Amino acid sequence: MPLAENRRFLSIDYGERRIGLAKSDPSGTIASALITIEVSSMAEAVKKIAEKISEIGPDGIVIGYPLHISGEKSEKCLEVDKFVEKLEEIYKKPIHKVDERWSSAEAADIVHAHGKKIGQDKGRIDRLSAVIILQRFLDGED
Repeated sequence: MPLAENRRFLSIDYGERRIGLAKSDPSGTIASALITIEVSSMAEAVKKIAEKISEIGPDGIVIGYPLHISGEKSEKCLEVDKFVEKLEEIYKKPIHKVDERWSSAEAADIVHAHGKKIGQDKGRIDRLSAVIILQRFLDGED
């Protein structure tokens, strides 16, 4: 059986202070948590993500898009749009915006289901949210 075409993705759960990252396996089937990066500005966020892009070499980026429950764009969507514009200056492959509604709540539920508390490790939720967003995309639920 021939090898499947490379479909590695980097997923971003964007936040002003913390950004959760996840990546897919080379076949684009399974998402796994990567890291949470802490940033103090959008410029710093772009710089740190650029480092991960060069390290991982993704074929595409998936970024959570924080729509309102109604499905309308939120104020946060405008910030994500600005961030995507900055990423497009350094990354020339596809960037996919994926509805991220309920991903943080789902991530918290998963953590609690494993008998853990979130406590001070809020980054765990950001990483897991990036995994959920990416897995939705990989499964074609976007």
